[in-house]
Amino acid sequence: MMNYYVYLALARGRSSALVAEAEAAGRARQARQHRKRAGASGARRSPLSRLFRWLRPARARWPAPPGRAAAGRVVLPDGSAVLIRQVRSADAPLLADGFARLSPQSRQLRFLRRKDELTPAELRYFTDVDHHDHEALGALDQAGGRGVGVARYVRDTGDPRAAEIAVTVVDDWQGRGLGSELLAQLADRARAAGIRRFTALVSADNAAMTALLRRVCADPVHREGGTVEWEITLAPSGQPCGGLLATAAG
Repeated sequence: MMNYYVYLALARGRSSALVAEAEAAGRARQARQHRKRAGASGARRSPLSRLFRWLRPARARWPAPPGRAAAGRVVLPDGSAVLIRQVRSADAPLLADGFARLSPQSRQLRFLRRKDELTPAELRYFTDVDHHDHEALGALDQAGGRGVGVARYVRDTGDPRAAEIAVTVVDDWQGRGLGSELLAQLADRARAAGIRRFTALVSADNAAMTALLRRVCADPVHREGGTVEWEITLAPSGQPCGGLLATAAG
């Protein structure tokens, strides 16, 4: 089909030079239309293209803090790896298995009394959490997939800016820094939920938990019947002492 501009030039009896010029103008117009269509098509693909570019390692903008990966994988100081995630209602068997691997002494220190088993009602309470007023984070041994630790807070009904915490680590994983990591991540979750203060009721004989609380600058506020109540102010991350909860590694 004859180019419209060439046809117009011939119809008007123009010279061959003008015909050539008109033909060139027609080709230029067609090229512009092609670029315009290609640009529109590219615009439709741009969200996916931007996503692929963002996923490339060289374009990563928000690297995970040292020692932590965005997916929840954490490498502890001794080189062992765990996956830390929110506890789910389906985790009752994992929790029961972890409890069974606690020594009688660890159970006594956690529950402040002899505790031989968890009832079905307790398993539901510990796993069916709303992740706002009651949060629980579990650590899974990445090598075997078994539960090795849990940290939780329960918001104080009388003071919504305060919550009571508990941290439990199975015996063969104690002393590796897992309790500190769980507490650090729990503090991050608590800040996001508007909680500004943690309390913890700990046996006076619980040396490991006492050492952990001292590392995060907790203060003993009450002693009674062989227990100590501790209080931790959740200062914004990066501020002295309170910020240790977001970066603890010991």
